[in-house]
Amino acid sequence: MCVEPCAVRLFGVGDVVKDAEQQQRYSSPVSDLTVKPGKLLCLSTVAHYALGMVVEQQAGAGNIFGGLERTEYERLTRELTGYCYRMLGSPFDAEDAVQDTMIRAWRQFDKFQGRSSLRTWLYRIATNVCIDMLRTRSRRTVPMDLQPAARAEGVQIPQPLSESTWVLPIADAKIADINADPAEQVIYRETVRFAFLAALQRLSGRERAALILRDVLQFSAAETAELLGTSVAAANSALQRARAAVSSAGEGDQVPARAEAALLEEYVAAFEAFDVTRLTSLLRGDVVISMPPLPLWLRGPGDVGTWLLGPGSECRGSRLLPAAANGCAAFAQYRADGRGGYYPWAIQVIETDGGLITGLHCYVFPELFAFFGFPAAM
Repeated sequence: MCVEPCAVRLFGVGDVVKDAEQQQRYSSPVSDLTVKPGKLLCLSTVAHYALGMVVEQQAGAGNIFGGLERTEYERLTRELTGYCYRMLGSPFDAEDAVQDTMIRAWRQFDKFQGRSSLRTWLYRIATNVCIDMLRTRSRRTVPMDLQPAARAEGVQIPQPLSESTWVLPIADAKIADINADPAEQVIYRETVRFAFLAALQRLSGRERAALILRDVLQFSAAETAELLGTSVAAANSALQRARAAVSSAGEGDQVPARAEAALLEEYVAAFEAFDVTRLTSLLRGDVVISMPPLPLWLRGPGDVGTWLLGPGSECRGSRLLPAAANGCAAFAQYRADGRGGYYPWAIQVIETDGGLITGLHCYVFPELFAFFGFPAAM
């Protein structure tokens, strides 16, 4: 992220930036506490170090921010990222929101009096940050909500729409709790599916917050009202409106892990060999394929096959690297560059019923590769 000098000066601690510099690449030293436009700085890293300094000054080096153990603090920031992602529909916006939350928390920490838990206090700040951001952004969506399915035969390729149009995928590693019990894992998967996220985008900011806080994060009615700065009755009213609007949008197929693993292995082999007949045999009859930033989407194995033999044939020779996104299997697709190498093309998110693929969503945003931890070339 490019930041102005003032965004760094507010920390006012040289050691913080020096420590953060060990974690990030800079085009030149930043020990003077200024970062000119065009340089890269991860404010969340700096904020984490700044918050850690508060702790070490108050409670010793074993704890971080308000007496939390480092592992607990990292768990909480992961939770906040998941919350902000569900609110905003973008991993980039979510990261910005968490950065802003941590900076505000660091600046206001001397005002924290412990009348609520530290977790509740941080969620209150994050809620306000997200609602403020939503006031200046248009709602994100998915291609299936914009227009009917296209027919691949003779299709005209539409103009791509901007990144800010779309609900974007997020790496499970950024927000999933690997130690969650089975029931929590089900809630996680159902509430990061694209259908659920798109339904959330149709709600007001306060309705989104009420639904996520109550039904996903399991805050009580009283806690939710406190976080929203409203009465319990008003918070419950927002929750009921939200529940009615999203209904069963997040419900997906319960997938046997072994069956899905075999299906995905076959998918990778078919895609990399670009065997269209073999690939389409893995698709369910009502399969959906989408390709943001194109508003175009297709339904059914026949149209998918026609697309792959037509405009999609440029994917021939691609390589796939495994990932996990939005509670689903995912792959980083690298296209052949014609010189023996490969360049980032799309993050594919695969929805299945265990035996067949039900959704293939290809996000042609190479900037996602770094966010998912993939290299800029192969």
